[in-house]
Amino acid sequence: MYGERPVRAIADATGGAGFEQALWREIKERDWKDLDRHIASNFVLVTPAGRLERAAALERLHSLRVLEYSIGELESEMNGNTFVVTYTIVLRGDGNGQAFPDQPQRRMTVWQQQKSSWVAIAHSVLETERR
Repeated sequence: MYGERPVRAIADATGGAGFEQALWREIKERDWKDLDRHIASNFVLVTPAGRLERAAALERLHSLRVLEYSIGELESEMNGNTFVVTYTIVLRGDGNGQAFPDQPQRRMTVWQQQKSSWVAIAHSVLETERR
């Protein structure tokens, strides 16, 4: 039996869950070169504050300082050459000097196979519900 091999980079992933794990590993490790190759030219980030096109979205990602992250409730559905991945994430660290919320955030990423690699074409951050 072979043990599960951890996904170190997006190119190593074989499905939606692996793509998401690699995405957050690259953000945490600040591996912008590899991340940049896997963000589509027409990428869109949607947050409670509004919509960001690729350049502004990458700038926002670069502002994050992720010390730790934990992904849960991950579900991945494939439709043709596209994966839709939904999950919750708890982040420890900060973005633009503001600490991340303590409670899980709901996220969704759409991954599409283009030519010979997979790229993220959309990512959404849903507003955290207050309990």
